[in-house]
Amino acid sequence: MNKNKMDVKIETKKGSMDEWPEPIVRVQSLAESNLSSLPDRYIKPASLRPTTTEDAPAATNIPIIDLEGLFSEEGLSDDVIMSRISEACRGWGFFQVVNHGVKPELMDAARENWREFFHLPVNAKETYSNSPRTYEGYGSRLGVEKGASLDWSDYYFLHLLPHHLKDFNKWPSFPPTIREVIDEYGEELVKLSGRIMRVLSTNLGLKEDKFQEAFGGENIGACLRVNYYPKCPRPELALGLSPHSDPGGMTILLPDDQVFGLQVRKDDTWITVKPHPHAFIVNIGDQIQVD
Repeated sequence: MNKNKMDVKIETKKGSMDEWPEPIVRVQSLAESNLSSLPDRYIKPASLRPTTTEDAPAATNIPIIDLEGLFSEEGLSDDVIMSRISEACRGWGFFQVVNHGVKPELMDAARENWREFFHLPVNAKETYSNSPRTYEGYGSRLGVEKGASLDWSDYYFLHLLPHHLKDFNKWPSFPPTIREVIDEYGEELVKLSGRIMRVLSTNLGLKEDKFQEAFGGENIGACLRVNYYPKCPRPELALGLSPHSDPGGMTILLPDDQVFGLQVRKDDTWITVKPHPHAFIVNIGDQIQVD
């Protein structure tokens, strides 16, 4: 968190207020104001502050799974891939996937377009400000509790599916290629999530399309969230995103390629994920975990 960091997330989900309870302060604005100390709202209790993984073995990382055999005759057999995904789900709830069918060029374009957007002046982004009614658009907080502890991050949230929730008016228009890139990226990630859900269903002894149907079939819900973590003056006191489990069915994360920041908890230890080049990180969400 001592450098700018950005992650891009796609979530699949199952199945009001118009105003925030207090004025919204953009974390980017705070970071650019050359603060020497951290505002109290962003200081986390000692029990929640960032931790290192000194107690974890140096080689510890979430599993990396090659999916090539699922899409072609090259690579590992389907049975081996499915077995590795099953082990990763049971032991970690997280895994990285490579040779997943999404072009590296598209992954790079998604990261770079969003990086350009978030590097715009704050005022240029305010036209996309969100509200707690849908959270769609440019935001800096979640929840409507007045005086709540805040995370050191800004974000952008969009609905991708079902199609009747897809509102291009909420999509940014700069840089000029961002809408085209978001659309293609979203389509490819929805396809990838469908492939992984078929594997999860089969591994549980269910019909291949069981999870897909359970999440709406052709009307499955999918959303995109891009997290931006500006440079923090006291990173040891703050968190870009508080500890949580993802409430949807599955999250596919495109991590920042310059700064490592994601941590996962295993056996009461927080482990910093080391992203593999052009890999996605898959997180099994609450709704699949309890199904």
